[in-house]
Amino acid sequence: MKFSPTSKKSAFWLGYRDNIPFWLIVAPFGLLFGVVATEAGFSIFQTMIMTAFVVAGSSQFTALTLLQDDAPTFIILATSLAVNLRMAMYSAALVPHLGRAPLGIRALFAYFLVDQSYATSINIYTNNPKMTLSQKCRYFMGSFACLLPVWLISTLVGALLGTKIPPEYALDFAMPICFIALSAPMMRSLPHFIAALVSMIGTLVFISAPYSSGLIIAAFLAMIAGVQTENWQKRRLKND
Repeated sequence: MKFSPTSKKSAFWLGYRDNIPFWLIVAPFGLLFGVVATEAGFSIFQTMIMTAFVVAGSSQFTALTLLQDDAPTFIILATSLAVNLRMAMYSAALVPHLGRAPLGIRALFAYFLVDQSYATSINIYTNNPKMTLSQKCRYFMGSFACLLPVWLISTLVGALLGTKIPPEYALDFAMPICFIALSAPMMRSLPHFIAALVSMIGTLVFISAPYSSGLIIAAFLAMIAGVQTENWQKRRLKND
């Protein structure tokens, strides 16, 4: 997508508009979490506090499952961190574009960084290298301004409805579709494919690991596999 703004405000609204299609994923995802959290014994207040402070659906589901299993606090934190390790890679990829922003702005962006805002932002930044820092910041602001209210409202609705939502609605379709939609366009090179493949195999191999610690193992194996594959490609290219 080419970006030719006529004002700084247009960058914000472009970021907002580009993320509107994700409402179809974020809304049922938040609704599902609200339902599951209240079924697990969370109050509406506790559910909304977790949603507002964590702002990471997959990590929240993981933590909720481990809390139900009475897992140790360290395991809950470590597993949730492993699930969200991709955010560190997202942040590193955004540094060339947003790294010169004031510290307060970068801290705000770190809080609101999610799969969708990263995916749309990195694509437009890459395709439009002449965007100014101000335009990039405003685009990112528009992306999370579009997504956050939907996430919070849908979670609240799910928490209020609780078990009243009929099971035939099958809201759990949102999680796999979300990650397929976001990860498929990212599979642009062999290291990406290898890392994804190793993560899937590792998750299945270590599925019986206690407290879902297999996710941590699979994540580290996938990162190692991706890095090693990239290094192998560089050595091969140098030798050729």
